Amino acid sequence: MKTEDISLFHRIVETGSLVEAADILNLPKSTLSRRLQALEDELEVKLFHRQSRSMTLTASGSHFYDKTTSMMSELEQTLSEITDEKAEVAGHLRILIFPIPELLQISQAIFQFMDLNPSITVEIIVSAEPQDMIRNNIDLAFMLEDSFNENEMVARHVLSETVHFFASPEYLKKVGYPETPCDVSEHNSILFRYPNGRIFNEVPFGQDMTLQVKGNLCVNNLSVCLEATLAGKGIAMMPMPFCQDYVDSGQLEMLFKDTAPYEGKCYLVYPSRRYISLASQRFIDHMLVVLEDCSQTASCNQIAKIRGPIKPML
Repeated sequence: MKTEDISLFHRIVETGSLVEAADILNLPKSTLSRRLQALEDELEVKLFHRQSRSMTLTASGSHFYDKTTSMMSELEQTLSEITDEKAEVAGHLRILIFPIPELLQISQAIFQFMDLNPSITVEIIVSAEPQDMIRNNIDLAFMLEDSFNENEMVARHVLSETVHFFASPEYLKKVGYPETPCDVSEHNSILFRYPNGRIFNEVPFGQDMTLQVKGNLCVNNLSVCLEATLAGKGIAMMPMPFCQDYVDSGQLEMLFKDTAPYEGKCYLVYPSRRYISLASQRFIDHMLVVLEDCSQTASCNQIAKIRGPIKPML
């Protein structure tokens, strides 16, 4: 019995459809169907009730899925323990990245991991839309805090970024400058919606305050948020590196300069109820080392400035 066939079985279970699983895995439906049938023939049990548009597990299929999930996890852990850390690994990784200012740095670290492991294939998905990581066969994701369900994910903190309030000089001239933090609630704010559907309307201020904000515009994309702020549509809370050039040129003003900024955090997450592959484990180890070095030396930021930002993708 091939472990790869068991993995394919898991993907069919998690998508609920042979067609969707074939699309995600980039395999012909006929190939996936044939390998599933071979697995059932070898086990001498029926794993699925086959319907026209979906597939549901039989009692035996459900039992097999539950048992093999833990078995596959233990197998991957064993392989990780006995394999030389410098040995090349193979496999395919689907990586989701929330559109954050560090997108370029993360991408460069992924490219470095691919150089170290030429047999690895990678698919990068940049999206601020909600994604079911299990159903969409996403192995790992870079997401902001509060944008994922902690009960369903294992999360590793990889990046931190200072976040400030910004407004255009035109907006401040027209509406007035908020003298105190409480004044922000009386202004028009540009709201942000996280991938999990939550609207960021209770925003942190300094180290120990939370402000209620309201506004007539809500976005889920940092570039749109920036453009709206530049257009004078309201006050926005954004990462400093994303806005620094516009502050330097006078197109934006940073508010409450004497207050310590809020520190936003980005996490590398993966589903807690799916076994993690050896390739994923090695990738996590690589990213933790590289991004920690980036945070301490700012070397990635220097490279990013030389190569240029990926603003159209944000």
